[in-house]
Formats: sequence, C-alpha cells, structure tokens
Amino acid sequence: MSVMRIAVVGGSLAGLFTATLLRQQGHDVMVYERSVHGLGGRGAGLLGKRETFAILRASGCEHVARVGVVARERIVFDGADPPIVTQMPPQMQLSWDSIHRVFREHMTEGAYLLDRKVEQLHEEADRVVIRFEDGSDASADLVVGADGIASVARRVVDGSSATNAYAGYVGWRGLLPELALPNLAAEQLLDRFAYFRLPQSHVIGFLVPGPNGETETGRRRYNWVWYRPAAGTSARDEVLTDREGRIHPYSLPPGALSEHARERLVDDARRLLPRPFAAAIEATAQPFVQGIFDYESRRMVSRRITLVGDAAFVVRPHTGMGIAKAAADAMALQKHLSLAPLESALRDFGQEQVQAGRAIAASGRELGVHLM
Repeated sequence: MSVMRIAVVGGSLAGLFTATLLRQQGHDVMVYERSVHGLGGRGAGLLGKRETFAILRASGCEHVARVGVVARERIVFDGADPPIVTQMPPQMQLSWDSIHRVFREHMTEGAYLLDRKVEQLHEEADRVVIRFEDGSDASADLVVGADGIASVARRVVDGSSATNAYAGYVGWRGLLPELALPNLAAEQLLDRFAYFRLPQSHVIGFLVPGPNGETETGRRRYNWVWYRPAAGTSARDEVLTDREGRIHPYSLPPGALSEHARERLVDDARRLLPRPFAAAIEATAQPFVQGIFDYESRRMVSRRITLVGDAAFVVRPHTGMGIAKAAADAMALQKHLSLAPLESALRDFGQEQVQAGRAIAASGRELGVHLM
C-alpha cells in the first residue's frame, strides 16, 4: 500500500473517524473544518451501537465506550396512571461531545484546521485540487467528503442535483444538567429510557454523560427529542428561523431559538405531553431544532473523491444509526484501501457502502412513517 496525501473535508465525527483510521495506516491526512470556533458543545446524546463501539476499539479509544450511562428500564407514557415501567436489555447511552473531544485530541498539531470552508473540488488525473473560500487552495491524492448534509463533495461525486429531501417534520431537542430537572420529572425519567407517542409525533428521553464525560449521579445530562410535524417549506422555515430573523437551511443550534418560539414550545409541551416530559422541556434553557431530511447517494465514489457519513446518506435519526453509519464507512474505507490499489479500493468500498446506506435509509423512513 502506497502512502497518500489525503484531505478530509469536514471535521465532525465522520471526518475524525476516517482521519484517525487512515492516519493509523500511515497516510498523510489533513482535516479541513469550515466552522470558525470548532464543533465542541454542538452535539447531544446518542445510543451506543455495535459499529460505534467497533471504531472506538479500532482507533485505540475503547475507554470512551465506558464513559456512558446505562439504562435498564423503559418507561412508556400511554395514558395509564402510573405509566408502564418495564425491564429492558442494558442500553448504553453516550455523549457526542465526549467522543468528538477524544478523537479531536488524537489529531496532531496542524492536521486539523478550522475556518477552512471548501468551495470547490476539481479532480485531475493524479490529484484533487481543493479551493477554499478565502481563495487559497491545496491538493491531495484522495479527498474524503465528510462534510455532512450540505456537502460540497457530494455535488462532485453524485451530481449537481444532489439535494436533500425534507421529510415534513422536525426534531425539537434539548440537553440539560440532570440537577436542573424538576423533582416531578426526575422521579420518573432519570435512569430510564422514556417514550411517549401521540398522533404524528413522539418524544423520547434518556440520560447521557456530562459535558466532560461525567457519569456520576448529579453530574450527568438529560437528553430529550420531540419529533413534530412542520409540513411544507413555509412551516419548516418558520421553525428554523433564529432570534435575528434568519432562516437556517437544516437546523438551529443551541442559543439561536427566539424566546417567543421557546415559550410556544413550552406551552405546547404543557398542553400535549405527560407532565414529566413537559417539565423537562420547560427546564431546558436553550432548546435546538433539527430538520429531518432524506438523501441517498447513487454513487459514493468518483476517481479520487469518496463520501462518508451524512455526505453520502442522510438517514432519519429514529434508527439511531447516524454516527454508527459514519463509523462503518470509515472502517470500510480503511479496509479497502489496505487491500487494493486506489481505483479498485474505491470501487469496492462504494459498492459495499451504498447497499448498507440504502438499507439504513429505508429503515429510517419506515420508522418515521407515522410522523408524516
């Protein structure tokens, strides 16, 4: 296997997973992240999946798998009083922040650059030229497009019409210290996976580690997600309008929601949700919003560019597979590059992961059908 100069476009988890594994193979890897201040603090909770644990082992970060919160009970609010509490197989709940921080720290000085927004990729016979917003450029033998739902790399690989399809609903989300939960909510929600379903909507909640990976009682955080319809472009844009009146294309980060929108969310929660969930939402100082979109790549590879993570497939979060799919892509790319020359490796990688991505995307649509 020859050593390559590899540019990873996008420094979120898909990019960091891929960069870490390819650096382990001996490649010269650079990560270009478009955000100015980094991505710390932007994530929420996630459910531990087989692929996530596998990449933690493969990258030497297995200790992160122990920095999680385990739920062994499920509580379902269905109109019954008291709600239904059942035992369930132990479920590990992880923190996006903790995983991102550990992988970010694995990158050597100067190999992860912020404020490097890629505007264009140009494939040549023996390299890819990367042009940045500031007019500078760089080149690489291989570019990995890990630039998410708004991917620049996707347009080169999968065509100029490679646009995301809005699913017709959004996920309102919150993350708050467990000590901020009112007693009413804490008594029923803590240490359980909680669920409530209503017409065209459902809400879930679970504990995740604290901002620095804390798992001790009192230092953890509560993560909730409320999926709600927002059919049509105008309804979507209204939900994704920030406190300054700007419409965001895909999501509103913490702190961007207007106070009026937050008050309306709280009022709706009081009216529609069980009291523990409503109390948790009311106690959340900075809710944020995730638009739900679909995208399936027809092709994940071109001659010297490949896609991973959400750049290739945007899958609905009900599967719990977004981060796991990014991990699977990274491990598969590492495997194929170790087995064959670049052209063959990319071809085999693309064929394998397109099939896997389609299966996950189909599962997500099926799980979300009652929300539309």
